[in-house]
Amino acid sequence: MMAGTDRVRDDAARRGIPIEIVERPPATSLEHAAELLGITPAEVVKSLVVKRSDGSYLFALVPGDRQISWSKLRAVVGVNKLRMPEADLALEATGFARGTITPLGSLTAWPVFADKRIAGKRISMGSGDHSFTVWVNSDDLVTGLDATVADITMERSTN
Repeated sequence: MMAGTDRVRDDAARRGIPIEIVERPPATSLEHAAELLGITPAEVVKSLVVKRSDGSYLFALVPGDRQISWSKLRAVVGVNKLRMPEADLALEATGFARGTITPLGSLTAWPVFADKRIAGKRISMGSGDHSFTVWVNSDDLVTGLDATVADITMERSTN
């Protein structure tokens, strides 16, 4: 396994979060990843890096069939401006490329905000490597990351 998956495994162990890292063929999209894993897109959780106007960051955990509701997330975080940073900034800050990002093993620890719809599920998420996925109980993940759980998403637009 690659260094990214090792960082994920080590961080999860330190936090007491049981995970399973499994190899899978690289996916061309979130829907393709769900298909390869035999699950619905809602069970694939995206770890999105979000930048605040003060230059600090946070992670948003979003079910694959949904997208961030910026107004909801701003209200929960208590700020007026949030945005997605450029891919190179997310890579530099986390050590993970887009599509593999996870709060587990990130080079920088930030606050985590999880959409309430992931609660009580076994989910798949980024592993730090395009050829692997992490399986984890979402409640264990939320507890281990001390994440804030709230309604932070909306239906994904089809445009």
